[in-house]
Amino acid sequence: MKQVLQELQERDFVYQISDPALGERLEKESLSVYAGFDPSADSLHLGHLIPVIGLMRLQRAGHRPIAVVGGATGMIGDPSGRDQERQLLDLTTIRANEDAIRTQLSRFLDFDCGKNSALLVNNYDWLGTFGYLDFLRTVGKHFSVNAMIAKDSVKQRLENRDQGISYTEFSYQILQAYDFYHLWKAEGCLLQIGGSDQWGNITAGIDLCRRMGGPQLYGITFPLLMTAGGKKFGKSEGNAVWLDAALTQPYTFYQYFIQTDDRDVMRFLRLFTFISIAELTELAWELESHPEDRLCQRRLAAEVTQLVHGKTGLMAAESATRILFGGEPIEGFNDNVLKTVFSDVPSSDLPRTRLENGYPIVDLLVDADVCKSKGEARRLINSGGAYCNNIRLTSDSMILTLDNLASESILVFRSGKKNYHLVSFV
Repeated sequence: MKQVLQELQERDFVYQISDPALGERLEKESLSVYAGFDPSADSLHLGHLIPVIGLMRLQRAGHRPIAVVGGATGMIGDPSGRDQERQLLDLTTIRANEDAIRTQLSRFLDFDCGKNSALLVNNYDWLGTFGYLDFLRTVGKHFSVNAMIAKDSVKQRLENRDQGISYTEFSYQILQAYDFYHLWKAEGCLLQIGGSDQWGNITAGIDLCRRMGGPQLYGITFPLLMTAGGKKFGKSEGNAVWLDAALTQPYTFYQYFIQTDDRDVMRFLRLFTFISIAELTELAWELESHPEDRLCQRRLAAEVTQLVHGKTGLMAAESATRILFGGEPIEGFNDNVLKTVFSDVPSSDLPRTRLENGYPIVDLLVDADVCKSKGEARRLINSGGAYCNNIRLTSDSMILTLDNLASESILVFRSGKKNYHLVSFV
């Protein structure tokens, strides 16, 4: 059987590793491994999928994942990878965000599978009651300010004379380091994983545990992703791609991956899917031989959308895609999906009572500004160029009712191949 560390390396997960001896331990023992999640929002985003999938892979290899929601550290803010101090959140907001993140993580990790069942904890439970003087005496004395200043995340902020770094954020690495020590004491955790910007925090925890008489701890970081075009991965038109369907519709999520550059798609397939290395080799051949088919992009979008949104979310995303690009009948959708799919097309609002009483199609097309006159509406219909919900209109005397709605309140009109117009009945 292939070693789990070797597989992670083959899939481009590993950027840094604290000790090469970790690979042998992962094969001989069942280790507890943790990753932290900052509760700064009420949903994880696409960038968080890297540590989530890392925990999933390690759990499938027989190890025990621990997901740490940073209820305490989230009140401070990690300066890593940031050029300015973040806004501090209050405890009520953090608790609400924590609950949402717990629900999301339960979709990916198995919390009921025996000895390597996943564990979800909140570091506020052990840091929130730690007295300031006790913390300085017990933990702070093991940290050299010189070493803390040398960390990249701190050094970069210190070099910015206008912004600098507050004592609050400067202290962050001590808190995260203590998390690692606490998780070893309480749960026997020996390994922490995180993005490459977490290397300083992870190694600080390894060093703290050694100084406080603990065992050898280990760390793995994975690369922070940028697209081949130089954009930050997981951003769509300046907005994060969220894992919560209410914030990023499955269709939008699916389309993000469909639009993956050929230069990125194999890397993303290795990172974000559980497709075997052998099959990935075949997909790489397809990409090289027939890039115009975009088979790899479609496979990537399907795999990741199903992982995050389940089969139902994938079916909805694929169906919405076929509507927009394949012309199949539009029926059984909800308003939000259609508004997302057709976000860039003209739209109109009309009184719902008109549809309840029966709306002559010619009148409707004029009232909705699809056509400028009744004569134009009749000519469009009779020439076969008018469609309602992607179904061709065959009579200019047709009466539309609520039964014709494609969703709760929307009709989708089309003239020609791609001229769509959304009509909402409010």
